[in-house]
Amino acid sequence: MKRLLILSALSAALMTSGCITVIDADHEDDFGWHGENAQPFDGARAECRASTGEGPRSDAFRQCMAAKGWTRS
Repeated sequence: MKRLLILSALSAALMTSGCITVIDADHEDDFGWHGENAQPFDGARAECRASTGEGPRSDAFRQCMAAKGWTRS
């Protein structure tokens, strides 16, 4: 029983360790972004806004964020 509990806790930790979700979004356009091995969200968002000159709803912004490891669901 003890082995099963340890194994299930370890497997749950491993399954969630590679994914990042933006939970504390400060703007409605910040919700729904997910990243795996991604750059920090705030920095990636600022760089993409500066380089594209557009907001999160544009294709150029989404492509920039994808290059930094972030996708939107």
